[in-house]
Amino acid sequence: MRKLSTLFACLFFVGTTAFAFQNTEVDYNAVYKIKDEGLNNSQVMDIAWNLTDRIGPRLTGSSGLKKAYDWTAGQMKEWGLSNVKVEPWGEFGPGWDVKKSYLAMTAPYYQAIIGIPKAWTPGTNGQIQAEVVYVNIQNESELAEYKGKLAGKVVMLPTTIEAKTTFEADARRWTEDELEGMTSSRVSNANRDFTQRRVSEFRRRANLRNAAYQLFKDEGVKMVLNTHRGGGQGTFFTSNGARRDPNALPEMEIAPEHYNRMVRLAIKGEPVMIEADTKTEFYRDDLKGYNVIAEIPGSDPNLKDEVVMLGAHMDSWFAGTGATDNAAGSATMMEAIRILKESGVPLKRTVRIALWSGEEQGLYGSRNYVQNTFMKNGAPNKAHEKFSAYYNMDNGTGAIRGIYLQQNEAVRPIFDSWFSVFEDMGANTVTIRNTGGTDHQAFDGIGLPGFQFIQDPIDYGTRTHHTNMDLFERLQAADLRKNSVIIATMVMQTANMDQKMPRKPKVFDSSLNRSR
Repeated sequence: MRKLSTLFACLFFVGTTAFAFQNTEVDYNAVYKIKDEGLNNSQVMDIAWNLTDRIGPRLTGSSGLKKAYDWTAGQMKEWGLSNVKVEPWGEFGPGWDVKKSYLAMTAPYYQAIIGIPKAWTPGTNGQIQAEVVYVNIQNESELAEYKGKLAGKVVMLPTTIEAKTTFEADARRWTEDELEGMTSSRVSNANRDFTQRRVSEFRRRANLRNAAYQLFKDEGVKMVLNTHRGGGQGTFFTSNGARRDPNALPEMEIAPEHYNRMVRLAIKGEPVMIEADTKTEFYRDDLKGYNVIAEIPGSDPNLKDEVVMLGAHMDSWFAGTGATDNAAGSATMMEAIRILKESGVPLKRTVRIALWSGEEQGLYGSRNYVQNTFMKNGAPNKAHEKFSAYYNMDNGTGAIRGIYLQQNEAVRPIFDSWFSVFEDMGANTVTIRNTGGTDHQAFDGIGLPGFQFIQDPIDYGTRTHHTNMDLFERLQAADLRKNSVIIATMVMQTANMDQKMPRKPKVFDSSLNRSR
């Protein structure tokens, strides 16, 4: 173990020394032009409005996302970008849209219910009226109790969601102490065993749910009602439906208070009746997934074949209009490349933007893109060699406060220098830590520098992330203007470096529990 650590340290020293003479100076003249265009002539909120209010939800494969492909590609052509294309990345499967959604409790009294069909589930084929049965199970052996009792019913399963009153603000920004804490050199693994226990429990519950759903189909259940994590006070979170199951049952995701009320009534023996009328539509004429790609060609004859990328996922969930997740990121990246084009700042390398799809289902758009573009037969190709860095935005609408290095210590002096010009914007935190759950991981996973920004949380985790309240009102205009300027500057600096962005050493570091 010690020999491995020594080897890693030696290789790291060699790697960082090789880039010690990298030009990290800031081009202040270019930064001035970027700030002027981005702060005084911003279009970021107009872009976001088009993606949200005008186009609407953008579930992968939906009619809304197809409209977004066409609009974003057309807009970037209008800006004069080159090589604009809606590019297939592989097969995704059927598309899906909600056409009608109505649900109400009719007994013991009438009340409308806040909810929407789960993705990729069928509709009810007209209005249904049915009794609600609470299937109170904790293990598969208890399912036998319900055999022969569920035909024509609407069923609900146990939930731990309580939706209690919160005494803390929904929205917040990082404090200076919290940002300082992010700069620690390592993240503790103290909760690793706890995380493994959570994974085991998640798998157990998933297996139980699968067994229950099979019983529901065998019994002839009319609909399944669900509630998901968090939420409350009119907010509910959406989740994946049965995308690969052609015989799926109609399902709806509903507000936790409305769900729990029916559970309490059922437990007390009060008959609960509902009526529902949902209509969904599947699209099977085109099963491919797509990304939108555009470029500003590099101007240096010796460097123009090298590439710097910026991107964000454009697909969303559908109970809202995907404003903070992730029209905010898509609009910011589009605005950043518009700023670079309009300001006329020099760009030695080619700058390429990608608006991904399939992120919410597993980073499909970005993962397939990097395999199709930078790999051949499982090995890096020529394009891999000529790639510099990728920048991603997918943490909501909050202001950028810094950047995650993804354990790439060699880039610290570069980012420290570049972020020095954003101290007046509150963005100067550079942390060695990894962050996950979004498209920069596709690049990082094949050894290419991929980075995600530290952003103020605002109400992303409490109110908007995957919810019915992820709407245009939740966007912070001043934050998105600043973010566009910061990202445009980072991309400009990367495009004009003397060398490509340094990469991680390709050795195993047991303290990170990962290999490269």
